[in-house]
Amino acid sequence: MSTIQAALKDLGIQAVNSGGSTGSGWWSSHTDGPLLQSFNPSTGEIIAGIYPCSHEDYQWIVKESVESFHAWRLVPAPKRGEMIRLIGQALREKKDQLGTLVSLEVGKIKAEGDGEVQEMIDMADFAVGQARMLYGATMQSERPAHRMSEQWHPLGPVGVITAFNFPVAVWAWNAFLAAIAGDTVIWKPSPKAPLCAIAVQQICNRVMQQQGHSGIFSLLITDQVTLAEQMVQDHRLPLISFTGSVPVGRRVASAVGQRLGRTLLELSGNNAVIVDETADLDMAIRAILFGAVGTTGQRCTTTRRLLIHESRYDELVGKLVKAYAQVRIGNPLEPDVLMGPLIDQTAVEGYRAAIDEIKKEGGQILCGGHALNRPGHFVEPTIVRAQNQWPIVQRETFAPILYVMTFRTIDEAIYMQNDVPQGLSSAIFSNDLRHGERFLSAAGSDCGIANINIGTSGAEIGGAFGGEKETGGGREAGSDAWKAYMRRQTNTVNWGTELPLAQGIKFGS
Repeated sequence: MSTIQAALKDLGIQAVNSGGSTGSGWWSSHTDGPLLQSFNPSTGEIIAGIYPCSHEDYQWIVKESVESFHAWRLVPAPKRGEMIRLIGQALREKKDQLGTLVSLEVGKIKAEGDGEVQEMIDMADFAVGQARMLYGATMQSERPAHRMSEQWHPLGPVGVITAFNFPVAVWAWNAFLAAIAGDTVIWKPSPKAPLCAIAVQQICNRVMQQQGHSGIFSLLITDQVTLAEQMVQDHRLPLISFTGSVPVGRRVASAVGQRLGRTLLELSGNNAVIVDETADLDMAIRAILFGAVGTTGQRCTTTRRLLIHESRYDELVGKLVKAYAQVRIGNPLEPDVLMGPLIDQTAVEGYRAAIDEIKKEGGQILCGGHALNRPGHFVEPTIVRAQNQWPIVQRETFAPILYVMTFRTIDEAIYMQNDVPQGLSSAIFSNDLRHGERFLSAAGSDCGIANINIGTSGAEIGGAFGGEKETGGGREAGSDAWKAYMRRQTNTVNWGTELPLAQGIKFGS
């Protein structure tokens, strides 16, 4: 048995597995149509084949999810939190194997694969505590002998659509909060990472079955757009959480809006790091390198633009080019490799097209700029001297391409940073208190995340994650993101013997 087969077996995955699952442990038995292939992007080889869901499977999944919700919403929230605690413990036990599978299926280096599983574990710990803190509020009534308050109730079955670049963590951001809120969850993962989703579903199935609950977490694997659209348009799912591109996000928002449902959108980023004249360059270089090269540039929080004070440009770029030359590219499971492959050949072609467009615009390639002629989907991390207004710089290219440019004043730098359609993550490296406070002010960064002396990637789960403008406005993970998965209810109790109306209205005698 190969290492890959052994890892899959240990995670509960057979050589070929059906793609439709509910939390009861039921897997679809249909074998119609072609297999959905999972590829290792480091080699281009097939890891396994999965029979995708059918329309009949989808209807079954939603029916069971709705029925399970009716029972799950009545389980006390702290008891729901206990289920998530047990799932977190199960993830701890399988962290190494699941982290390896993430590396195999999407090409993240092992440290990042393990880190993504740790993020799930951290999210489980956070959700356990949050289960006891689904707080409402009390308000003062203008009417005598009246009491006003608000409370939060479970919303319903939640649809979660995730992208390949975070094949397990983003699901956990949504699913663990939704579960402690009393919702059931239907997950449609990227068809580029089905095995990671199946492994997570198997872990959840085992825990929930042992605790006597079914249908809380369900899995819908498909590469058919029509089935995904059916999910988005389904009025039985009051919330659709979508992570992906802006064009698809617009379609999701429109479809869900037509039925007056809710959306939680996490879309593209075009994140900038500002380095001013007072910055600690050693800190900045480490953060920029991880932000631009980590996950092979395939993060929504990837550092894509570097804005450097003109007095620090030569020194910083010189050191950064040297640092890029030391990045080892290769098998992501090897311990000294810092950058793995892009997800597939389409991503490589996107990288090449971006390089061609950069050259036509007159951009100066300072290092990198080539796809590697070897098995797998490998490219060179690239630094380009560019201008902020170029169309290629205004777009998100999901590849390790960093655009560098200069500024003279902090106001100019903030304007340049904000002058793109996206608004996810941002950072400034500075030892000037006024620059830092200016950056965080209402007239500073317009992004959902704004950091000082750390990079744009690697957000902790304790804070709400998300962005503004074309990034979609959604918030996931920490802070009060749990409210997205619940419905608010205002309550007024009259404990007196009179019936006064609000606003002093008199109606009859």
